[in-house]
Amino acid sequence: MPKKALIAMSGGVDSSVAAFLMKQRGFDCTGVTLKLFDNEDIGEKREKTCCSLDDIDDARSVCRRLDIPYYVYNFKDSFRETVISRFISAYETGCTPNPCIDCNRFIKFERLLRRADELDFDCVVTGHYATVEFSEEKNRWLLKKSADKSKDQSYVLYSLTQEQLAKTVFPLGEQTKERTREIAESLGLINAQKHDSQDICFVPDGDYAAFIEQYTGKTYPNGDFVDENGNVLGEHKGIIRYTVGQRKGLGLALPHPMYVKEKNLEENKVVLCDNQALFSRELIATDVNLISVERIDGPVRVKARVRYNQPEQPATIYPTDGSELRVVFDEPQRAIAKGQAVVFYDGDYVLGGGTII
Repeated sequence: MPKKALIAMSGGVDSSVAAFLMKQRGFDCTGVTLKLFDNEDIGEKREKTCCSLDDIDDARSVCRRLDIPYYVYNFKDSFRETVISRFISAYETGCTPNPCIDCNRFIKFERLLRRADELDFDCVVTGHYATVEFSEEKNRWLLKKSADKSKDQSYVLYSLTQEQLAKTVFPLGEQTKERTREIAESLGLINAQKHDSQDICFVPDGDYAAFIEQYTGKTYPNGDFVDENGNVLGEHKGIIRYTVGQRKGLGLALPHPMYVKEKNLEENKVVLCDNQALFSRELIATDVNLISVERIDGPVRVKARVRYNQPEQPATIYPTDGSELRVVFDEPQRAIAKGQAVVFYDGDYVLGGGTII
């Protein structure tokens, strides 16, 4: 009897080809699109975001073409609670969130895997560019970078647990994006040349502050821009509108370029600095998930990223007395932001990661 695979299908080319590859491997496949929000909920009337009717139609068309069953699961309540609310809370508390990591953590690889277990599926499959392997030597499941390094998505998958990795398959991890599109073309799939989504799915126009104000019904008061010595430089338009490292959109006429260094929530001030003051060598990470090792008892040399598209940087990680890790980079890093993820690599394998505090 063939194993059963539940394919998370966004309507894009990657998850569609992932479904084909799993069927080719002999799995009994079922496609499912996750309904995460209504466009009206996010102030978007047009059907241009992921989870839209267009995407559902595309996913359904692919499943019909592949001759596999297709369903839509309503996860809107879970998404609102674990992704959108956390996104808003992060901005309100001066952090820079990464909602794609939360979506993977709480929706695709927690809620969907739980549903798959309830329905007796053997695995959940997505179109991510990464690879899951089992190491007999370590007796652990490992997360490996994609063969296509330009498309590697291991950074946003660092939160997967051993139990989740054991039931997850990434069929695209060993091939390039170009090859994925070639397969889709050869199958005549409707989305073979569909553009990749770039924005946060529930903020399709990229205006995070406007989304937060529309969604919460709140307004965020103006306050002072100040330099590192507390000198007032001008007025900001609400503290949620700014992120660490930002230069454009400050609305100030300054004698030289200045950047957001930090946000003082108690005094409603945004602190600006010159570029050099954005660099630091150390950070503390909490909510740590380890993949390739069970624990860290002493200093460990790694390569680390503090944002999705950043090249890996040499660093040493140190355990603390609690559940946190201290990370010391060999060279200072620019604009390390609270709320973002730091992910550690041992060669092509993800050692683990955590949230920068």
